[in-house]
Amino acid sequence: MNISINTEVITLDQFLKFSGACATGGAAKIAIKDGEVKVNGEVCTQRGKKLSDGDKVEYNGNVLLVSRK
Repeated sequence: MNISINTEVITLDQFLKFSGACATGGAAKIAIKDGEVKVNGEVCTQRGKKLSDGDKVEYNGNVLLVSRK
């Protein structure tokens, strides 16, 4: 699923909340800390990881593609 952002970059925790994959920023922080999120195929535990156009995030069985408007 493509998720369009209006900025050049977005942090991983903000992206999970913005996309609706996590209901809150706190839930996103916990999911990232617990190693439940992959960025471009690799587990990422950095909630401040910067995502940009073309990055792929996997969480809870969903694949989300970052797309810049």
